[in-house]
Order: sequence, then structure tokens, then C-alpha cells
Amino acid sequence: MGWRSRPCNESAWESDTIVNVFSSTKGVASMAVLHACSAGLFGFDDRVAEHWPEFAQGGKGDVTVRQLLAHQAGLCAIDQKINMDTLADPDQMAVALAAQMPAWEPGTRHGYHGISLGWYESELIRRTDPQPRTIGQYFNDNIAVPLGLDFWIGLPESIPESRIARLQADWYRTKMVANIKKMPTEFVKGFLNPRSLTARTFANPAVLGKPARYNEPQMRKLELPAANGHGTARAIATAYGEFAAGGARLGITPEVFDEASRAAAEPTNGRADLVLFDNTRFSLGYCKPWDEFPFGTATAFGTPGAGGSLGFADPERKLGYSYVMNRLDYHMFDDPREVSLREAIVDCL
Repeated sequence: MGWRSRPCNESAWESDTIVNVFSSTKGVASMAVLHACSAGLFGFDDRVAEHWPEFAQGGKGDVTVRQLLAHQAGLCAIDQKINMDTLADPDQMAVALAAQMPAWEPGTRHGYHGISLGWYESELIRRTDPQPRTIGQYFNDNIAVPLGLDFWIGLPESIPESRIARLQADWYRTKMVANIKKMPTEFVKGFLNPRSLTARTFANPAVLGKPARYNEPQMRKLELPAANGHGTARAIATAYGEFAAGGARLGITPEVFDEASRAAAEPTNGRADLVLFDNTRFSLGYCKPWDEFPFGTATAFGTPGAGGSLGFADPERKLGYSYVMNRLDYHMFDDPREVSLREAIVDCL
């Protein structure tokens, strides 16, 4: 099955080995959003500011939950400098998020909210949940525990190091140039230009751009609901399998399931993503299949993660799927290792 860390001869990957799945976390975190909507905490067409008044700053008063989840709100970057103390304090994060000015007129374009989306989702849940819980706590209580999942957004200190796969630590900017054929050229140029919207999207907080930092215990325990979910492939596939079957056991309503599984509306002004410089389609916190990334039928929804991971639900096939790894590669979509597994499963079906 592979190795979870070096030296390899002492660290075989076991059935209960967990690993950080980077942006594949977004799809898992968005399950909490679907659950919260099913529970009546908010509606997809509500204005975010109805539930979080401070969010209306900077011309965001009319941004809907649906636009936010579709990466159309223009909130991909955070200008206020974020440090580790801020990351660990939801109240401080809420102030920074609410103050952010949109990078474009909300609803007119779309661009990948690569790190920020999870924090906006978490604060929306925290503002509407009677308890109130962060998205990691909400996911654990309403999805992970009922399904018996080994998946956490914010890793408990009780998880022993022997269960955790260490990420390779040599994924960095100079290697990105060497792997430029695996990504859109304009994305690489933007990533390396500190003034670009692409760089601003991924550069703050600065610690999140260094994969080696994700191997540190203090980073693992933070709730970064767009970037540091830890779990097994089986856990992610199990969760998506439940959602592919409708999610009724978890309290997902037929209306919310239909919203998640229907073919996404085309993005306003086309599929050109202002951050990734590629075509993308998003809906309710998820990627939806498109011509260049046909990961499932039209009903499928899921998210890939940096390095090559992918998780998705395909209701038409009644399939929950996940691929995870700790050796990171540079493909934006369709890592060949993952594609070979996905194609084999489809052939079996």
C-alpha cells in the first residue's frame, strides 16, 4: 500500500493511516453546509449578511450563500495579515473575513476561493447554529460520529503520530516551474507574482504555502476547513457514498440533495477562473464535472486537493470515491495516479 513516512522500512501505510488531503477538505467541509441547510439554519438564496451583519462591509451586503459557495463572491484573497494566533481564534478570523473587499463585483465572475472558502462557511455555521459550533465541530457531531468516520477538520491531540502519514516536504515554487506543463502557464506566472490575485489568494497566511508546515502538530490541530482535513480514503469515500445515496440517514433533505446533485448552472461570464486561469465549475462548495475534468456523471460533486487527492459523490452511479496520498505531485486536476484508480472503478461498475 505504500509508506507513510521515512525511513520506509519502519512505516508501512496501514488501513487506519490518515493524511492531510488539502483542498479535498473543502468537499468534506461542505457536507456540513449541506447538513446545516437541511436543518433550516440558512437557505442557499439567503443573503450572507442576514445571518452575519458585519459581512455587509465593503459592498458585500447582497452576496448570497449560493454565490459564496460558487466562488463568485470575489473573496478569494484576505488582505489582513493572518498569523497563527488569528488562525486559532474564530472571533479574530471573523473580523478579518467581514472586512475583506471583493476582488470583483460579486456574482459577475468566479475565481477559486482556495483557502478562504472554508472560513466563510465556518463563520456562517457558527452564526446560525444554536450551540454555536465551528464547521469542524459541526461536521464531527453531525456527520463523522454518526458514520463512524476517521476524518477530522482540526486533528485531535489524541491521534497518535504512528497513524499520521507525513507529507513530502519538497513541494515548493522552484519545483512548480520545473512541472509547469502540469498546470496552466498563466496560473504558474500568477502564483509567482506576489502582486497577482492568484498569489494573494494563496499567500496569506504565509505558513499555508509551505507544505512542510502541515506536518507540524500545531498546524494539524487548527481548523483550516479548506486545507487541512485529515482522514482515510475509506472515510471520505464512505461519507460521499452516503451523500450519493441521498444522505437521508444524516438528515439531508430531498431538496438539498437535489440542489447538490443537479447539473450546475454555467458560471456568470463563462468558465474562465480568475484565480486558476483554467475552466472551472463550482456549486454549493463543490466542483461539478466539466469537459476538461470529467470526474463523474452530471450529478457528481466533489473536490480535488493539491498534490493529487480527490473525493466525490456520484448519485447516478451510487458511488462514493476517494483517493489520498502523501507524495505530492503538481497536476491541478486529473493526477494520473488517481485517474487510473477512478477509471478502474468505473470499468468495474
